[in-house]
Amino acid sequence: MKVLGACPLDCPDACSWVVTVEDGRAVGLRGNREHPVTRGALCVKVNRYLEQLRAPDRITYPMRRAGAKGEGRFERITWDEALDEIATRLGRIVDEYGGEAIWPFHGTGSLGYIQGLEGLSGRRLFNVLGSSLHDPTICSISGTLGMKYTLGTSGGMDPEDFARSKLILLWGTNPLTSGHHVWKFVQDSGAYTVAIDPVRTRTAERCDEHLAPLPGTDAALALGLMHVVVSMGAHDVAFLAEHTEGWDEFRTRLAEFTPERVAEITGLPRQRIVELGERIARTRPTAIRASQGIQRHAGGGMALRTLACLPGVTGDWAIPGGGLHYSTTGHFKLNLPELVRFDLLPHPVRTLSQTRIGDGLLSVDDPPVKALFVIAANPVGSNPDQGRVRAGLSREDLFTVVLEHFPTDTVDYADIVLPATMQPEHLDVLAAYGNMYLVWNEPAVAPPGECLSTTETFRRLARRMNLDEPSLYDSDEDLARVLLKDFDVERLRADGFLRVEPGPVPVHKLNFRSARAEMAGHDPLPGYTPPEELAGRDLSSGDVPPGESFGRDLSDGDTPDGLILISAASHYFLNTTFGNNPELQRRAGDSCITLHPDDAATRGIADGARVLVSNARGSFEATAEISDRVRPGVAATTKGRWAKFSGGATVNATIAERDSDFGGGAVFHDNRVWVTARQDAGADDPIRRNTASAAEPGSAQ
Repeated sequence: MKVLGACPLDCPDACSWVVTVEDGRAVGLRGNREHPVTRGALCVKVNRYLEQLRAPDRITYPMRRAGAKGEGRFERITWDEALDEIATRLGRIVDEYGGEAIWPFHGTGSLGYIQGLEGLSGRRLFNVLGSSLHDPTICSISGTLGMKYTLGTSGGMDPEDFARSKLILLWGTNPLTSGHHVWKFVQDSGAYTVAIDPVRTRTAERCDEHLAPLPGTDAALALGLMHVVVSMGAHDVAFLAEHTEGWDEFRTRLAEFTPERVAEITGLPRQRIVELGERIARTRPTAIRASQGIQRHAGGGMALRTLACLPGVTGDWAIPGGGLHYSTTGHFKLNLPELVRFDLLPHPVRTLSQTRIGDGLLSVDDPPVKALFVIAANPVGSNPDQGRVRAGLSREDLFTVVLEHFPTDTVDYADIVLPATMQPEHLDVLAAYGNMYLVWNEPAVAPPGECLSTTETFRRLARRMNLDEPSLYDSDEDLARVLLKDFDVERLRADGFLRVEPGPVPVHKLNFRSARAEMAGHDPLPGYTPPEELAGRDLSSGDVPPGESFGRDLSDGDTPDGLILISAASHYFLNTTFGNNPELQRRAGDSCITLHPDDAATRGIADGARVLVSNARGSFEATAEISDRVRPGVAATTKGRWAKFSGGATVNATIAERDSDFGGGAVFHDNRVWVTARQDAGADDPIRRNTASAAEPGSAQ
């Protein structure tokens, strides 16, 4: 039997897949050949999904903590015992502190609208309880707002139109590792391709040209390229007059970003900036693909806002095969209000930021967070400031429930662990953020052991709490029909996918001057906001964010030689999903940090040496790879490893829990570190003391 389904993971492609079932067991998985984007191919990670389905470390029954928080020791309990304890504890918390003391913390382990983040699964129950709202800020929020300020929508061009482009800028994106299906349309185009990335990635290796600006300086580069276009008289006067607002003011700003100034900011040769600007000026249509990594720094929202202006200056927004793709989510008009039912809230409640779980759990807010539900998330592995996250989760007065497939780093801190179904075991609906297709996931096999879907878990909890709101008991099919009330559900279910036609971009006129941005307290014009921890700054001059010393006492004469550390997606893990898969662990190898030969020589670090990567927030160990794939002043590693398999800490131990400019997004690529040969760090090293103490309960108040 062949069953149509869909990949739930945090990737632009939302692949349609086909599960082969024999005797009630999933025995094969492949991409759906009929899907116009998937075209029969899955990625190296998802090809091993069925291994995860039946992995020996799969959690298949409820558990209660039997040791200290963080130890990961549990005892098996029944579902009745688990639900009784959760219902009793929640009831007491609501009575004493109010519903806002409960935080339903959703992650990107599933982007499903029924079981996962996009539909905030379980939110109806939490609304009835009056729980705090969860703001999913960790992924794309800054860029989404930046796009909306400029275009009136976060939906950009249809990526299938890349096949019609003549020049493609792959800006801060590595699709051959993350969302590889767009590469087929890039190849189909025959276009001249330019990778703009501080690292020479797999994708950059395949492009016609590669520019490596300093991390976080992309907006300055975009302004400089537009400066060149305008200086050549190649801007589209008709488009600017008919389809934009505020062009004259923005043109004045562009005049400030000469190639000479932009070269200083970005660290690129002036001539390379001019040459690319000239190529853009004479090539129609030009398309840009940018993804989430480009907006994970202090000026990330401004970067996308400014980048979206470039096709406006050239008029490419009006040409098939021209424009910018960041996310297609804005084109999907789904019935979220009736699915999520915020109208069930008894009163207005506060919003808590996903990016700042450490702050949220360690703050003295009234009320404090007393109960945490972790749903399809692994914040110890995925959130900034790992030590602070651990400290928050270590609170003895915090009741933590984790719905999970595997014993992650976060599960180790749970009071109750509930076994969750995986994608072939439940119904779900997804909308791609990298193409224009809705996809349906039909359950193919029964779940193992006592695993329940997220929706069924919350239906049972609602019954145990004697809640009488009828919508809490809607079936998964009912929820799907509510979400898709304007779509042909039977056709989607039968075919497995359904194309949604993109709306107009920009929605009305492109806003070079944005009243909406100004009302939010931002610069009304697009511009350049530098990252907080830009490489090359002289720390001895005091040019440091308040309270930051990056782990060194400069008064002792230490050299201010920190590197900017990029922690991009791994080819073998998707965030922390698959971080426990033995074969993918083997392929990924040891944790590695790539250094430019000049930076390695300055530090006396040889290829293959073990190094300590550190700042005041924490440290982790890695193996040095010496390569010119990174530019001087920049180091590169990958995210997605589990701390328990990585010596107790990962790159997120060094990353600040700090907001970007728009929407409170994360700043994973705005991170300055020291890299030292491992033999230089002994037991008394201040960085090691800092990291160890941060993981102890109550130490990061």
